[in-house]
Amino acid sequence: MTPPQHRGAAAPATSSRLEVVTFTLGQEEYGIDIQKVQELRGYDAVTRIANAPEYIKGVVNLRGIIVPIIDMRIKFRLGTPSYDQFTVVIVLNIAGRVVGMVVDSVSDVITLSAEQIKPAPEMGSVLDTDYLIGLGTLDERMLILVDIDRLMSSDEMGLVEKIAA
Repeated sequence: MTPPQHRGAAAPATSSRLEVVTFTLGQEEYGIDIQKVQELRGYDAVTRIANAPEYIKGVVNLRGIIVPIIDMRIKFRLGTPSYDQFTVVIVLNIAGRVVGMVVDSVSDVITLSAEQIKPAPEMGSVLDTDYLIGLGTLDERMLILVDIDRLMSSDEMGLVEKIAA
């Protein structure tokens, strides 16, 4: 009798899984890598900065750190934002820089396997897919997976220095 063959390829590696925080903007559900999330906070008043782009709502003082607050609904051109008790600021730590991201609500934390992550479709100039990891599928849910590192370090955002590849 021969010993059983080792089937290392059959077991998914932990690196092929992506743990994401899911949030909503309008009718769509998005996900970002949970490792980039520092904390979740309710939306508070911000200090407006003169001549800042419209999507940068302003800054807040978070335990002595001045944190720029970006409204993702404005950034993604998803209509006029409204702020209520469900509005959440996701505080991100990207390349050592702390940035706040305003979203309509945070849903949950889920783990996606590599099979559940599909590449983002090419949409031409309609949708900038440079900032997308892909689309996550979970039962009947479809998540738009945002590459938050790439988005926050983009030239137009200018918030985080380019991350060395």
